[in-house]
Amino acid sequence: MADHFQLRLVESHMLAPTVRHLSFERADGQPLAFVPGQFLQVHFHYDDGTATKRSYSVGTVGDGSSPVQRVEIAVSYVEGGAATKLLGELPISGLIDASGPYGRFCLQDTDTHPRYLLMATGTGVTPYRAMLPRFEKLLAAGGREVVLLYGARNETELLYGEEFEAFAQSHPGFTFHGCLSRQPRAVPRPHDRNGHVQNVLAELQPHADRDIAYLCGNPNMVDAAFTALQEFGLPVKQIRREKYVSSR
Repeated sequence: MADHFQLRLVESHMLAPTVRHLSFERADGQPLAFVPGQFLQVHFHYDDGTATKRSYSVGTVGDGSSPVQRVEIAVSYVEGGAATKLLGELPISGLIDASGPYGRFCLQDTDTHPRYLLMATGTGVTPYRAMLPRFEKLLAAGGREVVLLYGARNETELLYGEEFEAFAQSHPGFTFHGCLSRQPRAVPRPHDRNGHVQNVLAELQPHADRDIAYLCGNPNMVDAAFTALQEFGLPVKQIRREKYVSSR
């Protein structure tokens, strides 16, 4: 049974022109137990009183071995969106109702393949941020490689991009590819790629004996990448998917 609780806003800033990062703490002072890759639901009402909810991946960096005090999420701007209005206008110390955690888009102990292929667009990269400590342990144990393909239109939309870049520089075996579909960086970086994330798969040559894939973000990307990975021979059980749909 999912837990229901209130969250109090403690910090908020813009990650990108249309994405806000929000940090909360539980109003009851209790920490949040979650597994990286899981999400929370925010509960609220439309102006007419109708109850509704929105789902947001927990982006707090943690290994899942102990609860966290900070609950971090990334919220995309949706024109006329009720959740955008609620969370965009929430003052510091403001309260929201939430429940969770939910979801199974998590790293599994049964994953023994040598390489993880992580693919994301938009706020779909948030769960991978939460997974970084888990990847740190996997890489330290040896025999593993992690490749993150993150698609955005331009460099301003690479959410947490500098964090992933820093992690890649300090952890051999982790590669971060910023895949820019519309405009390259003003100062390109060696691992940047032009075009959509699924188009980079040909360079990586996925193989069923080597790879397990995680896909998170825009449904069109998830579907295209899923099809491409199957064409490379990956079975469905080695492709994990989470689609992000923006709701008003």
